[in-house]
Amino acid sequence: YSSSGRVHDPAKPSNETFPYRWFDKKLSLLAFGSIGVVFGDIGTSPLYAIKECFHGKHAILPDPANILGVLSLVFWSLTVVVSIKYVTFILRADNRGEGGIFALIGLLPASDKTISTSLQATLMFAGIIGAGLLYGDGVITPAISVLSAIEGLEVATKAASPFVMPLTCVILVFLFTLQHRGTTHIGRLFGPIMVIWFVSIAAFGLIHILAEPRVFLAINPVYAID
Repeated sequence: YSSSGRVHDPAKPSNETFPYRWFDKKLSLLAFGSIGVVFGDIGTSPLYAIKECFHGKHAILPDPANILGVLSLVFWSLTVVVSIKYVTFILRADNRGEGGIFALIGLLPASDKTISTSLQATLMFAGIIGAGLLYGDGVITPAISVLSAIEGLEVATKAASPFVMPLTCVILVFLFTLQHRGTTHIGRLFGPIMVIWFVSIAAFGLIHILAEPRVFLAINPVYAID
């Protein structure tokens, strides 16, 4: 008998006996959509950072020591920020399963009996600053990312230079027009795009790693410190 009083056939598995399945369609779709919303910035920003290290006015010499040092900094920055900071700490700070700065601010009115008024005011002020930074990042990051991506056309041909800024503006207007539809629609649109992007950079990266396997030395954090 189950908890609901029904008789189960021992030969047939029950959802009450085995609540976890190895494949969850809804969870898989959610993970797929998160690739287009969450991981797009993580998968592109390191490339821009590496480019700026070796190009431009303040570029450093692309010798083996500097290359391994930059790669080590990028590797350990991603490891600490994503795998340790977010997975270990940030994801545990939630309001009934909802995360983010606004969800955490929503906890403050309910905590007026457990913390002092001055501490609550301090936390509210910190939340307002965090919300302002979130809005600023939401405005600046797309502009920088799209502009940096479109500037890559100049690598293929200098004839594309006059079209970089207009094309960037068109893409940004299109993106901000879609934003009001919510992260669900954005994830469905950019999820496949980001999957193709990650597979492409993984394939090109693997080709160069096989040609120069010494890049694995960058896993050693000593190169980042030196």
